[in-house]
This record gives sequence, C-alpha cells and structure tokens, in this order.
Amino acid sequence: MSFTSSAATVEIVEKEDLTTMHFAHDDVLTDETARQHRRADAERAVTLGNAYHGKLDIYFQTADGVTKRMATTVWAADANHITLKSGASLPLRAVLGFDFY
Repeated sequence: MSFTSSAATVEIVEKEDLTTMHFAHDDVLTDETARQHRRADAERAVTLGNAYHGKLDIYFQTADGVTKRMATTVWAADANHITLKSGASLPLRAVLGFDFY
C-alpha cells in the first residue's frame, strides 16, 4: 500500500542525516489500527530489503512537526525501531507511512 502525505511540503532527506534529527516521544499515529498497519508495513519493508535489496520511501515526522521523506532499504524492524541499510535506525513512533514501489 502506498502512503500519501497530507503535508503541504515534504522535505527529502538522506539516511545519513538521521543522526542530527530529533523525534517526539509520542507516536505520530494516534489510531491503534493505523499503528498495527504501520508495523505490518515495516515487516514488509524488511522482506523487500533483505530478499530483493529493494528501496522504498519512508515518510516520518521530526520533533518539530516537519514531515520528511527518505528513500532507503530497511534491514530490520522491531516494535520500536527500524534499522536501515547504513546501520542507522529510525524510531517507529516517528514513521507516518511507507511508499512501496
């Protein structure tokens, strides 16, 4: 399933920029069903990354409320984080959605 951002502008960032970003302590998704769907999509992203070395877009929000997009490969996911090809990790609570292509 593709994610469409409702934000007027989405900043495109590189995975190397993650180390300079700060994330809110609260989850960006308030609906439990949406959180479960995000978790399933994270697992799908891991399969895409490990089996096919495929990239996808991840839409996420930083602590200042800015929506960002990053094209990357996901290597691992757990209940709290996703790990990217570079070894960087992103808190799952900051992820708005994934765009598989």
